[in-house]
Amino acid sequence: MANLTITVDDELLRKARIRAAERGTSVNAVLREHLEAWSGAQDERRRAIDRFLEAARRSRASSGGRKWTRDELHERR
Repeated sequence: MANLTITVDDELLRKARIRAAERGTSVNAVLREHLEAWSGAQDERRRAIDRFLEAARRSRASSGGRKWTRDELHERR
């Protein structure tokens, strides 16, 4: 496991330590959990974009390459 060094204001770290202690954890654990969640969110967003692009490609292929006009797309029946 790698170590990470960050620089924060002394008062901010003091408050973070108090809050972490109140929750029975450490600042280190809180930051690790946040980084894990944040990294996973980025991965999930990328997968969602990839799924969307793939669906768009399949849709375009199944339409025979047809392109609609703006009026056709917004036509009400």
